[in-house]
Amino acid sequence: MGHKINPKSFRLPLKQNWDSLWFASNPAQYRAQLQQDIKIRALIEKEGGPQAAIANISIARTTQKTKVSIHTGRPGVLIGRSGQNIEKLTTAIKKITGGKVEVEVIEIRKTDLSASLVAQNIGGQISRRVAYRRAVKMAIQKVMQAGALGVKIAVAGRLNGAEIARTEKFAEGSIPLSTLKANIDFAVFHATTTYGTIGIKVWILNKPENNNVNS
Repeated sequence: MGHKINPKSFRLPLKQNWDSLWFASNPAQYRAQLQQDIKIRALIEKEGGPQAAIANISIARTTQKTKVSIHTGRPGVLIGRSGQNIEKLTTAIKKITGGKVEVEVIEIRKTDLSASLVAQNIGGQISRRVAYRRAVKMAIQKVMQAGALGVKIAVAGRLNGAEIARTEKFAEGSIPLSTLKANIDFAVFHATTTYGTIGIKVWILNKPENNNVNS
């Protein structure tokens, strides 16, 4: 099974849920709502920026309203002083959907157990020219100290400016990729450097009771 399928989509019926929760009655409606979802996510990531530590954005639609849930390690950045930022963001999303919108900010308390935030952290350090081995090893140490059962990180591209791109993998603990009941969080992040794009993949095996987005 290994790398042939996304670990999150592989576990959708059991351990994971869709990032977009809605139903379209016809192809035209599906196309319009899908485009809206893409614009909403791009808007939130642009307004929040890297400092907002956004791990995941889920969008749920009903006939009455659109609910956008933002899972972040730094909710204060998104909310802003006296809620100014979140009000501005809600207004912008309303212009995209053309209907009633509810924006919910959910804090991720254990950021070191979120694969998305770990990948973003490593990518940010690589972009700032920190040695990738140092960034990865520090990330693995923090993930295991936070209570994870296992972690694997793959870094690919022109590492350290090498002429030929390569992939290096680092792992600690257990990562049973073919086990459906395993609570595995997975994320991909692309870091921009002067040598080109560096891809970072992160797998984290959490304890059964640890749900990253709610912890």
